[in-house]
Amino acid sequence: MFIHTKADEYDAIVVGSGISGGWAAKELTEKGLRVLVVERGRNVVHGRDYITEHKPNWEFPLHDRRINPEVQGSEDYQVQARTGQFRESNKHFFMKDTKNPYEEAKPFTWIQGDQVGGKSLIWGRQVYRWSDLDFTANERDGVAVDWPIRYADIAPWYSYVEKHIGVSGEKLGLPQLPDGEFLKPMEMNAGEKFVKRGIEKNIPGRHVTIGRVAILTENHNGRAACHYCGPCERGCSTGSYFSSQSSTLPAAQKTGRLTIVPNAVVHSVLYDEAKNRVTGVRVIDANTKEEREYRAKIVFVNASTLGTTRILLNSKSARFPNGLANSSGVLGQHLMDHHFQAGARADIVGLKDHYYQGNRPNGIYIPRFRNLGDEKTKRSDYIRGFGYQGGASRAGWGRGGSQPGFGVQLKRALREPGNWSMGLTGFAECLPRPDNVVTLSDKTDEYGIPILKIDCSWGPNELAMRKDMAASAAEMLEAAGCKNVTTYDNFPNNGGLGAEPGLGIHEMGTARMGRDPKTSVLNAYNQAHDVPNLFVTDGSAMTSSSCVNPSITYMALTARACDYAVKEMKAGRL
Repeated sequence: MFIHTKADEYDAIVVGSGISGGWAAKELTEKGLRVLVVERGRNVVHGRDYITEHKPNWEFPLHDRRINPEVQGSEDYQVQARTGQFRESNKHFFMKDTKNPYEEAKPFTWIQGDQVGGKSLIWGRQVYRWSDLDFTANERDGVAVDWPIRYADIAPWYSYVEKHIGVSGEKLGLPQLPDGEFLKPMEMNAGEKFVKRGIEKNIPGRHVTIGRVAILTENHNGRAACHYCGPCERGCSTGSYFSSQSSTLPAAQKTGRLTIVPNAVVHSVLYDEAKNRVTGVRVIDANTKEEREYRAKIVFVNASTLGTTRILLNSKSARFPNGLANSSGVLGQHLMDHHFQAGARADIVGLKDHYYQGNRPNGIYIPRFRNLGDEKTKRSDYIRGFGYQGGASRAGWGRGGSQPGFGVQLKRALREPGNWSMGLTGFAECLPRPDNVVTLSDKTDEYGIPILKIDCSWGPNELAMRKDMAASAAEMLEAAGCKNVTTYDNFPNNGGLGAEPGLGIHEMGTARMGRDPKTSVLNAYNQAHDVPNLFVTDGSAMTSSSCVNPSITYMALTARACDYAVKEMKAGRL
């Protein structure tokens, strides 16, 4: 990786090196462009810098427990520590709150990576294609604006991406969850198979499958199959799960046309009003606070949904006093996330002679079964829908902390696995609303850049859906023959923290795609309506949120946009 700090002109600048930025770098370099990737975080070298990857838990002061805001070691990470993904062993992959301050008009958790590769080093790796149930949802329900694309437009790009990154999964033939280019699926354990049989037998139209994940089950494109070692969130030196470091950036590197500048905080995108073109970016060195400018013929902004929106809002000019490419005025509006942490848990009786091997980095998935476009699945109390993620397991020796017993007898009992249990957590769609908005604050960060003020909450549709998420999970576990079924919903009634927006880490929608420049920022190819050589392909481009994980859609949109941008460049239209 060539680390470069000299001001120079490139064919393309990509802001951000995470999931979508890495794909932009790969596609643009492989199509012949000289590309500069600007990353606000530190450099992280694949393998070498996964400093805790196989460190035994007992060597950590807190034995690698989940660090919440009340635990020692979270002092610099009070916001980041709200997520269950924040642990003693991987906190160096999260951005300190002091480096990314923001204002919360209502509770909102903004999780940020702080390195080359961004959150691709710590994401959950669940990848599901969207369907036309998703791409037509806004038009069908009369909500927000219509997507400018349909499934047929993006389906070839899903395949293109899947063939490169490697996705393991099972084909189901469901229209609401299109099948992809899958490697062999991971195997469910005995408890999950038990629940699957019961649900599918007793509730028609429900399906239980293994999660579709960007984790290899066989050697693929020079990367090794997963060997179930377990600590995925610490970095994967075998490259068995997809990250920018293991997949897209190495591909871009091989072209000899990639330059990466880490520790470069983008202040704004440069704009030439006379030519109506962006000309590059202005950055501030994270270490020296020195200001620099880099020039390019096209710019892809992929700094994550809120990071990208902040940059565009701060890129003001006489023509765009409210933010670059914002003649529509919708930049910063319609912020979405997936709401979750509502579902059910239960015990599985029996199966004492069954266990499982290794640390499978995956769970089960139950595809959406509500509001599928027919009367049978239609709900009268809310629109859109949800799916479930979850899994079965047996209690380990840690259960001894809460069960009766003493001495040798207790120790002997704890050598054997405990009882089976099963959990289902709903992941649900959020509607795009104009009052869920981010704006620039009067306050600035250490680099003198205005911070974001985030005003976002769940609406009546989301809250009505959560009741069904818990009730339907309980219904399915009972139908499967589970015992002691209990429901839960972590959303607080007092407006405090619990299942607040942002916690799903699937922020979307603040620079949305659309057909009309008067109501959207981007066109069908993620190109700014107002400025032809400006592209945005991260989560901010999303017009609605679906109920499935969005990352593979970001990747497919990015590959598609890069193909379009290069063709437009060669035709002389950019």
